[in-house]
Amino acid sequence: MESASSVEKKLKVSGSKNKMQKFLKISLFLLVFISYKLYAEDIKQPSVAGSFYPDNPRELSEMIDKFLEIVKPEAIEADIFALISPHAGYGYSGQTASFGYKLIKDKSYKTVIVIGPSHYYGFSGVSVYPEGSFRTPLGDLEVDKEFAQKLLSQDPEIIFEPQAFQKEHSVEVQLPFLQKTLKDFKIVPIVMGDCSLWVCQKLAELLKEAIGSCKDILVVASTDMYHGYDYQEAEIIDNLTLTYLKNMDAEGLYYGLREGRLQLCGGWPTVTTLLLAKKLGYDKLTVLNYTNSAELTNKKIKGIWTVGYSSCTILKKGEQAMLDKGQRKRLLEIARNSIETYLKTGKKLKINQEEDPALLKEMGVFVTLHEQGELRGCIGNLIGNQPLYLTVRDMAIEAAVGDPRFLPVKLDELKDIEIEISVLSPLEKIDDPAKIKMGRHGVLIRRGFNSGVYLPQVAVETGWSKEEFLSSLCAHKAGLPPDAWKDKSTEIYIFTAEVFSEDNY
Repeated sequence: MESASSVEKKLKVSGSKNKMQKFLKISLFLLVFISYKLYAEDIKQPSVAGSFYPDNPRELSEMIDKFLEIVKPEAIEADIFALISPHAGYGYSGQTASFGYKLIKDKSYKTVIVIGPSHYYGFSGVSVYPEGSFRTPLGDLEVDKEFAQKLLSQDPEIIFEPQAFQKEHSVEVQLPFLQKTLKDFKIVPIVMGDCSLWVCQKLAELLKEAIGSCKDILVVASTDMYHGYDYQEAEIIDNLTLTYLKNMDAEGLYYGLREGRLQLCGGWPTVTTLLLAKKLGYDKLTVLNYTNSAELTNKKIKGIWTVGYSSCTILKKGEQAMLDKGQRKRLLEIARNSIETYLKTGKKLKINQEEDPALLKEMGVFVTLHEQGELRGCIGNLIGNQPLYLTVRDMAIEAAVGDPRFLPVKLDELKDIEIEISVLSPLEKIDDPAKIKMGRHGVLIRRGFNSGVYLPQVAVETGWSKEEFLSSLCAHKAGLPPDAWKDKSTEIYIFTAEVFSEDNY
């Protein structure tokens, strides 16, 4: 046995190590904080305006307008979560990039995360720009400081490294396209150096936590493809790389890039984007366009430098929006007018029959009210027994005055209320909980006279595992034992929800 003095010495050494680890951790965070203040520019000036794209605002604007006018991608009403977009000079990659940007034009995104590789500064890990603005010839774009802070000071591999942004073009060349297609948004610029798969996974997890249940986030992975002197090899390697992208095989892509079988100069940003998308339930990648510089210049000659370019979207498989932008805005308008009329008169709003067929369908609806970010009421009808626009009217009123968890909304509160609508797909009975996709499916549990429901966004907001989600649903919503979902006599139904709010429009 060890002597008392020997044990005491070991404890002292252990205690010293713990103190040293705490000191180093605090020092790291202080160093990161100080670097924000010393090196983050209030306005990050463009590095490649005048070379990669025109520095004249009018010329640049007209160039992008022409790109967008020419391309005719198949319309997608579903929410696009991510783009994979090239970052070469606009004369080479601009037309391809415009395929993705055409599809997000005028959509409502509040924050755009642009992740690019580092071409000029060698470092390991991830650099997140913390605050300030990025300037292009079309104006300044504000960095989403609050979002950026959720990523920083969480891991020693994810920091602000100012030199990574000084000459870098991979993030910058995406910005004018965003300025021409979106309004009222902020950016989160991220540059990745050499990264292990673990760092890509860690960044994806931090992004997932920062995004939470928000539906107004766009991710842009900035990358070109093949780089080399053989145009025939370019097509072979790029086709193989695109296969991994279509399959959303993040790990296979990572190791293929490490082994040199695949090529993406923005490989780690793309891997991270795939990992993040799958964590949030986005599982369909579509290649909108592919080309390479040999095709564009008609110089298909070995020995001529060739670079590949692709434009891709990521959304949810099989997801086609039930409602378009105009229909969503109309339902939100009906919801607000209905609450206001009821609070003023005590009577339901009289609405002339809508002519839009989509608003005449009988569909389930939940209306949720938030006040200063806090839940203020939520009432819904899972099935719907009247036209959609009338169900929205009635559920909006009930959410305002009929939710037993809250006092009725007062008229002077209404200006501070944000309305969210969830339009539900038909219920589908399942015989195996394994069929439930967290973040995509809402779930109804029913046994006897007991029932309870959680909307799909509950899984995202809480971060629960499937077992935690179902156990809470049984115990806290259906009044059943927590493990009732495992009982064959318990009925389980799934559904999807199209969620939109006034904040989106």
